[in-house]
Amino acid sequence: MMLSRNVTGFFILLFIAFSAKSQHPNASPQSKNKIVVIAHRGNHVKVPENTIAACKEAIAGGADYVEVDLRTTKDGHLIVIHDATVDRTTNGTGKVSAMTLAEIKKLQVFNQNRRTHHIPEFREILALCKDKINIYLDFKEADAAATWKQIQAAGMEHQVVVYVNDVNQHKHWKSTAPHIPLISSMPKEVTDVEGLNGFLKKTELKVLDNVSNPEMIKAANAQDISVWMDVQRPDEGPASWKDALQKGVQGLQTDKPAELVKFLKENGYN
Repeated sequence: MMLSRNVTGFFILLFIAFSAKSQHPNASPQSKNKIVVIAHRGNHVKVPENTIAACKEAIAGGADYVEVDLRTTKDGHLIVIHDATVDRTTNGTGKVSAMTLAEIKKLQVFNQNRRTHHIPEFREILALCKDKINIYLDFKEADAAATWKQIQAAGMEHQVVVYVNDVNQHKHWKSTAPHIPLISSMPKEVTDVEGLNGFLKKTELKVLDNVSNPEMIKAANAQDISVWMDVQRPDEGPASWKDALQKGVQGLQTDKPAELVKFLKENGYN
């Protein structure tokens, strides 16, 4: 039976609308675990933080995301390091922003396994993680446009979420890549559901960081916003994981990703 032109057009439009909705560009990356596991600065139990080795360990441990910190060298190269200086993590001293990439590459990162590690470029992390693990990008000090260009060049547009640290970073990312999922923390003055709803009206976030009030977590979830909680600390383990999960969060950022993945599986969370 032939459908009329109008009816046929209706179904075509319906199909297009459904497809667009099901492939919404602002959707968060796919995760293997029901409770999202984020490897804080990579899995650095046996290797140094924010290194290629730490990212490989996070992949091997079954984490959904590797959390890395982004900064910019004096000559404009994007590198992965947490601190504003290289003092704590390397055999050198000085501000990252005052050093060239060539100077950065000469440094050795402190390690526990006596192998030589180096501060990686962001492009190296992207290439390693593609199709293996998502990236939780803590946007410390960098240019959104330059960062987005590298993400696109790596074909990682749908495998990255960006943590914005302030209003200006949020603004720059929304103007540069409007559909990339953003994460942020609530302002200190937001302490109840009413305040939370007011904050969310002003922002376009996919994830809230470190909300511990169960009612506020439910309120965020009702607006299709996930809540991920940092659980990394010296005494991190099953007790702290259970405490966080009982609050109703959807993800945990951890210093022990492989152990957390095992715990979630053994206790019926995945």
